[in-house]
Amino acid sequence: MIINIIIAILIFSIVVIIHEMGHFLLAKANHITVTEFSVGMGPTLLSTVKHETKYSLKLLPFGGSCMMLGEDDNSEAEGAFNSKSVWARMSVIIAGPLFNMILAFFLSIIIISFVGSDPPRITEVEQGSPAAEAGLKEGDLITSYEGSRISIGRDLYTKVNLDGIPSDNITLSYKRDGKTHNIKYVPDSEEKYMLGYTYNPGQDGKAEVVSIMPGYPMAKAGLQVGDIILEVDNTVINSNQELEKYMSSHPFTNDSVDITYQHKDHIRDATVTPKITKNATLGFGFNLGREKQSPLGILKYSVKEVEYWIKTTVKSLVMLITGKFTVNDLSGPVGVVDEIGKTIDSSKADGGFYVVMNLLNFTILLSANLGVMNLVPFPALDGGRFLFLIIEAIRGKGIKQEVEGMINFAGLMLLMALMVFVMFNDIKKIL
Repeated sequence: MIINIIIAILIFSIVVIIHEMGHFLLAKANHITVTEFSVGMGPTLLSTVKHETKYSLKLLPFGGSCMMLGEDDNSEAEGAFNSKSVWARMSVIIAGPLFNMILAFFLSIIIISFVGSDPPRITEVEQGSPAAEAGLKEGDLITSYEGSRISIGRDLYTKVNLDGIPSDNITLSYKRDGKTHNIKYVPDSEEKYMLGYTYNPGQDGKAEVVSIMPGYPMAKAGLQVGDIILEVDNTVINSNQELEKYMSSHPFTNDSVDITYQHKDHIRDATVTPKITKNATLGFGFNLGREKQSPLGILKYSVKEVEYWIKTTVKSLVMLITGKFTVNDLSGPVGVVDEIGKTIDSSKADGGFYVVMNLLNFTILLSANLGVMNLVPFPALDGGRFLFLIIEAIRGKGIKQEVEGMINFAGLMLLMALMVFVMFNDIKKIL
C-alpha cells in the first residue's frame, strides 16, 4: 500500500511539474519575473533561491504553482506579469495545459513503440446481419461512427459504452483499399430489461463487474467496476460461467433483483429494478488489441492516443454538465491513488514491464485530464484566466483587477469545496 502511494505521488508530481514548467518557461521567455516555483501545496518542506526565483517543495503533493511578479495586481514594474502584452500573458497561461499534452504525446510514443496501438479494424462481421448486408467486411478500418471521428479501437468502444448503440440507424464510415465508404443501416435490436453492467461471460474467474453504464440501476445502487457479484436473488454465484448460466435461465423482468456483491473487503447488498431498454447490436466486432507500428505509425498513433484522451475527458465533462454523470462519479487525488494501486496490483501477474506500461498509460490519462480541465473557462483555472485575457484583447483594456480578483477568489472557494467533497466521496467508495 505504501509503495502504491509513493508511486502515485511521483506520478502526480511529474504531471504537475510539467504543467507548471510550461508556465515557468514561457514566463521566462517573456521576461516575466517568477517569484516562486513550487511543487505541492501547503507548508514548505524545502526551498532554495536561485537568481530571483524561490524553488519550493511543499507538504501536500497534489498541486503546484508558478508565482509571477504582479500576477494579482496592476503592477507595471519591470518584469511584472501585467506589464506584458496580452498576447505574452496568453502564451504563459496556455503553456501549462499545452505542456501536459506534450508530456502525454511523448509518453504515448514510449508505450506505442513497445506494445503498439489499436487500429479500429473490423475483426468479424456477423453473417446475414444488417452490417454485413450494408457491405462491411473483416479488415475494414472504421474512420467515423455516429458523427464522431474514430482514431483507435478504444474510441469506438468508449463511444458505444457511453452513448449506447442507436436502435434506429447506425451511420459509419470505413476505409478499404485506401477508399472511404459511408454506410447507414438499421441494426438488429430487441427490448430487454437491463441492470447496466458488463462482466466476462465464458472466462475463468470470479464474476467481476467490468463496466458500469451511467444512469442505469447498478450505477445508481453504487456498484463499481471491480466489484464481485456473489449472489443474485439468493442464488450463489462463484464464477463468470455461473453468472452467465443464471442470466440465461433467469431473464430480467420489471421485478426488483437482490444483489449481494463484494466491494474491496466488504460484503454489500443492493436491491435494483431492471430498466427496459431497446438493446441494439452493432453486427460486427472490432479490434482492441495492440499491434506493432512502423516509426511513422508510432508518431501517427501517438497523436491519436492524445486525441483519444482529450476527447474522452471532454465527453466526460459534457456528461457531467448534462447530468449523465454526477459529482459522485468524480475522483480526486484519493481516488486516483486507489486506481493507481489497482493498476499496479492487476499488472503484477504479467510482470514488471506491463506494470510500467500501465503506469505510463495512467500518467497519460492524468496529464491529458489536467490539461483539459485547466482549460475549462472557470474562475481560478487557467481557462478562466485565459477568458479574461480574451475579453481584454477584444475590449482593448482589462477588467478591473479588484473585480477579477473577487471572481477568481469565489471560483477558488468553490473548487476547494468540490475537492473536499470529492475527497470524502473517494474515501467512502474505498471503504
